[in-house]
Amino acid sequence: MTPATTAVPAGMALPASRAMETVPARVAKVEKETHDTFTLQLEAMNGRALARFAPGQFSMLYVFGVGELPISISGDPERPDRLTYTVRSVGQATYALVTRKPEEAIGVRGPFGTSWPLTSARGKDVVIIAGGIGLAPLRPAIYSILRHRGDYNRLILLYGARSPRDMLYKKELAAWSYLPDTQILQTVDYGGVSWRGHVGVVTTLFRYLRLQPRQTSAFICGPEIMMRYVVRELETRGVADTDIHISMERNMKCGVGFCGHCQLGPHFICKDGPIFPFREMRPWMDKYEL
Repeated sequence: MTPATTAVPAGMALPASRAMETVPARVAKVEKETHDTFTLQLEAMNGRALARFAPGQFSMLYVFGVGELPISISGDPERPDRLTYTVRSVGQATYALVTRKPEEAIGVRGPFGTSWPLTSARGKDVVIIAGGIGLAPLRPAIYSILRHRGDYNRLILLYGARSPRDMLYKKELAAWSYLPDTQILQTVDYGGVSWRGHVGVVTTLFRYLRLQPRQTSAFICGPEIMMRYVVRELETRGVADTDIHISMERNMKCGVGFCGHCQLGPHFICKDGPIFPFREMRPWMDKYEL
């Protein structure tokens, strides 16, 4: 049996010798979330340990013979025996990934990147704003907050999707809404005749909040246009840009800053991010079509 690889503490950068190492993992389960989005659970195989991760980090997933993709980890960071990824099928590589069968192998590199600042958020209200599949990179942060509930004040989740059929993790959203000191608000662009919830962009949900701006930490992930307007809404309500963090998951290819595909100004998103304080991203977020 191959000796187990020594685990790297969650949130720490992988040594250069391991950053390009692909570890084989077994598909344990594939669940359909929506008509085009699936959640895969991977387990270690051949005696190789899966690296621990921090909420917000991503892996490079390699479908043998097809290609490699950067995918955020969407599972529980305190379940080191299993890695979970939520993937939307939008092309050949993602289709090959979501159609893997149990017991088939996928290559994993990582985890890579920065994480949500859960330590600095302790003692504060945490407002999580997600658009579409942007809820996936935020779910590990929610798991961590719920597991260490006494370390945080209110947990507020604002989630927007195109339609009810595009919403992720419906059962979990319903369960979280019953937890104390937790507020879950959902909205859709188009609800249809059977939808009884909110309709509109995610910023319309702010009217239902009472924020304490100096005691608020905000985590945002979604389309960049959505994040621009969410940040504007938070700042209008007095939340400092140092307490606003965003996930800039764009154009990543190698995961380690070698290829330059994800460069944005002085930053390499895969290496310096994908999680950034908004203050660092402000000069670049204000430039459209960058």
